[in-house]
Amino acid sequence: MNYLETIGKKARKAFEDLKSIKHFKIKKVLEDYNKYLLKNKKRIIQENQKDVKNVKRKHLVDRLILNDKRIDGIRYSISEITKFKDPIGRVIEQWQRPNKLKIKKISTPIGVIGVIYESRPNVTADVAALCLKSGNCSILRGGSEAFNSNKILANLFRDALKKNNINKNCVQFIENKNRKIVDNLLSKMSDYIDVIVPRGGKGLVGKVQKFSNVHVIGHLEGLCHIFVDKTANLNSARKIIINAKMRRTSICGAVETLLIDEKAINTHAKEIINSLVDSGCEVRVDSKINKLFNGKLKLAKEKDWRTEYLDSIISIKTVKNVKEGVNHILKYGTMHTDSIITNNKKNAKIFLNGVNSSIAMHNVSTQFADGGEFGFGGEIGISTNKLPPRGPVGINQLTSYKYLVSGNGIIRP
Repeated sequence: MNYLETIGKKARKAFEDLKSIKHFKIKKVLEDYNKYLLKNKKRIIQENQKDVKNVKRKHLVDRLILNDKRIDGIRYSISEITKFKDPIGRVIEQWQRPNKLKIKKISTPIGVIGVIYESRPNVTADVAALCLKSGNCSILRGGSEAFNSNKILANLFRDALKKNNINKNCVQFIENKNRKIVDNLLSKMSDYIDVIVPRGGKGLVGKVQKFSNVHVIGHLEGLCHIFVDKTANLNSARKIIINAKMRRTSICGAVETLLIDEKAINTHAKEIINSLVDSGCEVRVDSKINKLFNGKLKLAKEKDWRTEYLDSIISIKTVKNVKEGVNHILKYGTMHTDSIITNNKKNAKIFLNGVNSSIAMHNVSTQFADGGEFGFGGEIGISTNKLPPRGPVGINQLTSYKYLVSGNGIIRP
């Protein structure tokens, strides 16, 4: 039996075992894990430092680092996840037919969830906690850059499971660094894995979507837009845009393209663009906007409208009105997160109804595209799939359902 198949069989066994575990025991596992994170904070940082020291792609360092503040952030997420009620066995809907047939729609766990992710070690903790809380088991394949960080976070979780007499294989971390492992995980594990979730760059997600023979929850890119309407409050717009671009440029919720109503060029564009430049952001603009700056700014090319920079760069384009802004997003967007800044309710409605984003916003920074900010405690990822789940995938989104049908000797005529 090969390495992955062994992991798959252990995961299926753990999932069957988990069905008989009372929810208060799962809550206790999460509470113990939180204590282990605090108790082992120094060890976690030491292991993380090994990863930071060895990282070859320097742009990954910000995502990779674990320090006191970030470990506290992980612990806060675990604490929030712990508070949620048991999502399994909920009656989602129920009704009775005229023939006295009683039908209930009941929430169920999905099963075994495989997660492939890159350089964010917090994903290990979030995914393990979210999956367990929703009655699922997880198989984790983290990026090699964060190997030591991921391993200690996963092992501490397994320790918490073991302490509570729950099968520790509810969470398994793939320690084999061979790249073929990912290919085999996608193509040869459909007997063991119910869903694959990719968390990473375009290359990783594209590969998963192309080769996986099990259902994929995720998004290819986070090419997020903000449309600035002529009625937008200038100070509010400036604050929102700076936050949406510069708070953290490397996350999928960072805005990449700014669309400005041509009637707002003289009233809004210059102030907003100067604020972006002052904050250290490179701007790439169309020719209309460049006239405002006597041609001194860098001109945007066609490929800029298609680019997720994940860096301190933003492309800026003028559009005739909100409808043209929506059409631009429908052409270039990735159904992730798009926002409008306006005080005009009619234009807000046109935008919010018109874009095909999984998250559509009004007068809000796109950096709020996050399960924690939605009150989900955390997220396993953000889905841009048209079919559910869409947007941040938290505990309730990690459930499926079945119908329970009952009656008193009813037969169909």
